Amino acid sequence: MSLILYGAPLSPFVRKVDVFLREKGVEFETESVNIMPMPDWFKEISPARRIPVLRDVSVGKEGTAGTLPDSSAICAFAERKHPDPALYPEDAFELGRATWYEEWADSELAGRVGMGIFRPIMFPRFAGKESDVETAAKTWRESLPSLFDYIEGELAGKEFLAGGALSIADIAVACQMTNLELVAGLPDATRWPNLVRHTERLRDRPSFAPNLAICRKVIGESIDLEAAAGG
Repeated sequence: MSLILYGAPLSPFVRKVDVFLREKGVEFETESVNIMPMPDWFKEISPARRIPVLRDVSVGKEGTAGTLPDSSAICAFAERKHPDPALYPEDAFELGRATWYEEWADSELAGRVGMGIFRPIMFPRFAGKESDVETAAKTWRESLPSLFDYIEGELAGKEFLAGGALSIADIAVACQMTNLELVAGLPDATRWPNLVRHTERLRDRPSFAPNLAICRKVIGESIDLEAAAGG
């Protein structure tokens, strides 16, 4: 097997690559990396100090040779190397839209879900303490609705975000939304029906199952932030 995916399954960016490769039908190995603290060998191949990193051992087996840091770079590589099925739209404009949604998910959505929800709930739990539900509920109430509103509108009348088919856009957004669901549930389906349907449809694809099964075992019970935040 020529591909090794380094990272931690709880990372939505590791999940993005994992799902992307499975949708492609590409075989790969996974190797868990404890990033707190990050080992020196991993710092060498991840200059931004982030996960995931992919190694193509057909290119290089040691050091930085054959390695690609960053989930977006890895998915672009995998699309070129394994073009079928296509997960980036062929049309130029739709390709631009798909890569925009990916960037939006990886920055805007990831920032607020990761720092404002996942960390205050899970980091204390990892340390044997009570989750900071107050901080997470504040983020849910004040920071997330505008993001939910945006993607709800973008999904209006559509099953997929770009190009009329499953693409990197859908995978990137769903990987962040499933991280939210794992720790805090999904938002109100009566207010954001398109977003919730999209998340559930992607979550239930076979490509998501291996990663989410591991994550559910690690995370345990989620906290209903919709209720904690006051609806």
